[in-house]
Amino acid sequence: MTRTPAQIVEHVRRQVAGEQGHEDFADLFTEDGVMAYRFPAPFQQEEIKGRDEIRAYFGKMRGARVREKIEIQHVEAITRLTDDPDVVVAEITHRGWSKVKQDHYTFTAIAIIHLRDGEIVRYDDYMNPLLLTELLGA
Repeated sequence: MTRTPAQIVEHVRRQVAGEQGHEDFADLFTEDGVMAYRFPAPFQQEEIKGRDEIRAYFGKMRGARVREKIEIQHVEAITRLTDDPDVVVAEITHRGWSKVKQDHYTFTAIAIIHLRDGEIVRYDDYMNPLLLTELLGA
């Protein structure tokens, strides 16, 4: 299925919001696609290569019970098209309650997403690993 950049960003927004499961995320990637955390938290892999590995990684993260540590209350995504139709920049912000910190939080990540024929070839996730670690108590 060929997806537009805006459809891919909306899929990620719904996933972060909990409106859609993580299991479908890997299906957005090419067979050899790469998910990269440019500033990884200590518990994150720097790069996950291949659709099957991406699926396994997010299955493991789901098992880590992240949703039991933070309550995501609102998610918004901004899609920024570039002069290259195969590259999109996404700004995804979620707000909620950290059960670890016992406080409200705002978390923003930037993604640079490279596409080929409507599938993700490379997803570079730029987020704050220190805040993520603090929110999750990791």
